[in-house]
Amino acid sequence: MKRASLILFLSLCTCILSAQDRIRVLVWDEQQPVRKKVYENFPGNFIADHLRTNPRLEVSTARQDDPELGLASEVLARTDVLIYWAHVRQRDIPEAKGQEIANLVKAGKLAFVPLHSAHWSVPFMMCMQEKAAQDALAALPEGKRATARVVYEGRIQWKKAGEFDRNFAPWRYQFDDKGNITAFVHRPNCVFPRCCGPGQPAEVRIIHRQHPICQGVPARFTLDVTEMYDEPFGVPEPDTVLFTENWKGGEFFRSGCLWNLGKGVVFYYRPGDQQYPIFANAHLLKLLENAAVWLGSR
Repeated sequence: MKRASLILFLSLCTCILSAQDRIRVLVWDEQQPVRKKVYENFPGNFIADHLRTNPRLEVSTARQDDPELGLASEVLARTDVLIYWAHVRQRDIPEAKGQEIANLVKAGKLAFVPLHSAHWSVPFMMCMQEKAAQDALAALPEGKRATARVVYEGRIQWKKAGEFDRNFAPWRYQFDDKGNITAFVHRPNCVFPRCCGPGQPAEVRIIHRQHPICQGVPARFTLDVTEMYDEPFGVPEPDTVLFTENWKGGEFFRSGCLWNLGKGVVFYYRPGDQQYPIFANAHLLKLLENAAVWLGSR
């Protein structure tokens, strides 16, 4: 009876909200087959099913094996928030598609939420190189920014960071005899020196307790078992760190980070390895739900 009442309530709420008012969320999932099936129907569908309980959200799903990789331009054009789970097939996404997503974020037409191993996804790396360029231009005198040229150095790559690498080696400037400025921006590798198993407990600490994404979530909570990542994380400095994770070996990671990119926002959300039932944790699902609502309402 309670479940039937809840469904009726949600249906009424959905009717009250017009299509124009609802936030269009696309949950994209590589759908990596794994030997140990933690999620009966893949992590993306698990997340989507939860988000559909919020009447403010209009939720659809896509997968990498769909036509045009599930990321067709017309699909992205009708999406407000893109939640993106990827792991072993990162290289199959063309740089042009990653740049298209980055451009939509910059234009304020799309919010991007890469999950866990999507730190190495092409769209996230393209967003981070655009953020690095944005930071390089912002460091120049205001009168020089509009005419400065940006040149990216290096290439998209999937290479493990060195033990003592800096978080991110940003940029350098070159001046010609006419005073023109070229900013040479190093492409962020978006990775870290230590990670992975065996699974172990982690403590999540909410840093920005007043942020809308963190509302309704305890200041500290423990994940029973999860994969470990360890700093330094080779990305441009986040504009806001929402939450962190710590492990018993002393490992630490900035696990919830926001970057303002042009008129839009990128939210990296680390929890979520496919080997562990991370998304069964109500607090982690609440963070994702809050993110979809806040990002889509901007």
